[in-house]
Amino acid sequence: MSNVLAYIEQHHAAHIEELKDFLRIPSVSTAPEHKQDVLRCAEWVASSMKSVGLENVQIFPTEGHPVVYGENLQAGKNAPTVLFYGHYDVQPVDPLHLWTSKPFEPTIRDGKIFARGAVDDKGQVFMQLKSLEAHLKTNGKLPVNVKVLIEGEEEIGSVNLEAFLRKNASMLAADTVLISDTAMFADEVPSLCYGLRGLCYMEMTVTGPNRDLHSGVFGGAVANPGNALANIIAHLTDEYGRITIPGFYDDVLALTPEEREQYRNLPHDESAYCRDLNIPATDGEFGYSTLEKTSARPTLDVNGIWGGFMGEGAKTVLPSKASAKVSMRLVPNQDPQDIARKFEAYVRRIAPPTVHIEVTELHGGRPAITPTDSKGVRAALCAMERAFGKKPFLTREGGSIPIVLLFQTILNAPVVLMGMGLNSENLHSPDEHFTLKNFYRGIIASALFYEELTKA
Repeated sequence: MSNVLAYIEQHHAAHIEELKDFLRIPSVSTAPEHKQDVLRCAEWVASSMKSVGLENVQIFPTEGHPVVYGENLQAGKNAPTVLFYGHYDVQPVDPLHLWTSKPFEPTIRDGKIFARGAVDDKGQVFMQLKSLEAHLKTNGKLPVNVKVLIEGEEEIGSVNLEAFLRKNASMLAADTVLISDTAMFADEVPSLCYGLRGLCYMEMTVTGPNRDLHSGVFGGAVANPGNALANIIAHLTDEYGRITIPGFYDDVLALTPEEREQYRNLPHDESAYCRDLNIPATDGEFGYSTLEKTSARPTLDVNGIWGGFMGEGAKTVLPSKASAKVSMRLVPNQDPQDIARKFEAYVRRIAPPTVHIEVTELHGGRPAITPTDSKGVRAALCAMERAFGKKPFLTREGGSIPIVLLFQTILNAPVVLMGMGLNSENLHSPDEHFTLKNFYRGIIASALFYEELTKA
């Protein structure tokens, strides 16, 4: 293993330059104008897989963006098989003016690489590819069989991946699924994620009159969609931070006393948390800690709201329409489709009769809990301890990776969520970045994981 680690150390500079090439591709999956860029990124990933030493590399078209697959099965039928999953698509960059440097011109500052996709998920995909390369270039083989599946639609809900998994279940069969798309608890606090929240993402549009109106001439007699929308949103939660949608909590799997004790043992500094975000205090559901609220309890948030005049200065308009996007993070055992139905029914019930309301389900994903006693988790804990020099924590994460539950149900393979990012690294926000020391450690930990899996 020493030669593998030496290879990683010797190629730091080359790895960074390659990663920059990856990050320069604007693979924004939600934007039609970037469709060719997404395809170009898939081709880049396929080329990288081949250069690493993976075999049977293929780009599979879907009804949306393509899936890239490669494998190295030379360890033999008696060795464990790992399926690594990641995504090459990225979030939009808006608002562009809040970026310190251009989002698709990777820049290194203060030991961090800044670019859209740096940590979510191109940087973490790339560190996995480099860990495989280190084994293959030094030993000519891997300790275990490895399959690699990189998709281009994770940021829009992995809408075509379930069909791909079902169709290609035999090709993708594995003993363990490894995903590096999560965060550690904090810098210098290594951790392994075992739980993810699900997602139910909705959009609602309130329509009043058939055109924008003069607010002086018509105000007071015609319902204002902006006012109506604000009132609907205000009634979605109560003064205790509880979501008021009837039946919303019916299937919520409560935290056990042991899990709550694990949360209390995590090194969380509430004052530092607030200072970092420049907020006077935290908010949310009464009776739960900040860590519990951000990873193990369901939430409801407005992600965008618009309508009427939004330019500088004043325009006394009564808007014809007002819209909002609302996301709900879900916990085991909530079903996103069930929540979508309950959301729509409640919104229609509380909307005033003086407006029309349209509710659309945009996308969703199920929450997931991964087994903490699997061979993969044991191997990952050992690998991270060796890479970081300290024992990692087991934690949950507040974000969503819709595909996790599908891997567990369709492939019947336990998932290992071994991410090296930090939640402070501006995922989905301007100035997204990846701390380079964790990027390097991630390559090492990933390389060690494949070795440790042979012992687990």
